[in-house]
Amino acid sequence: MTQFWVGVVSGAHVQRGVAGGFAQVCHGKAHELRRMRPGDGFIYYSPRTEMMKAGRVLQQFTAIGYVTSAAPYQVQMTPAFRPFRVNVAYIPSTPAHIQRLKSHLEWTSATKSWGLVLRRGHFKISEADFLRIAAAMGARLDEKKLEKEARTPELQGSQ
Repeated sequence: MTQFWVGVVSGAHVQRGVAGGFAQVCHGKAHELRRMRPGDGFIYYSPRTEMMKAGRVLQQFTAIGYVTSAAPYQVQMTPAFRPFRVNVAYIPSTPAHIQRLKSHLEWTSATKSWGLVLRRGHFKISEADFLRIAAAMGARLDEKKLEKEARTPELQGSQ
């Protein structure tokens, strides 16, 4: 069954991921990425342009796509840093500010402390929220692809 995810990283990291066709979350840890399967929807949310409270405030959904790799893989960025990634086919889109959407999303309208969810760095959202965010980003999703993937037996058995 197709699932939908949000990864929280800086705008600069989103640009690298989109350019390279990958997603990396939670400082490169594999655990969160292992929950994702091929065909799952993925959205990046960027609180700022740079990490660690540097850069300007964004508070935007900054990229959207579908997971394409079956499992996380590790890359060596420096001798001391070997993060895990999954491949993502990104869809052309424009950033969407969370303030425009928060009263319409299930995970933000359900509680006043919705921002705490973002601190997790990676979390599941509903298909309805994924579609609302995609629409706000102007992403043209293939609805038939979504329906087909939701019924694909090999994806359903890999939860």
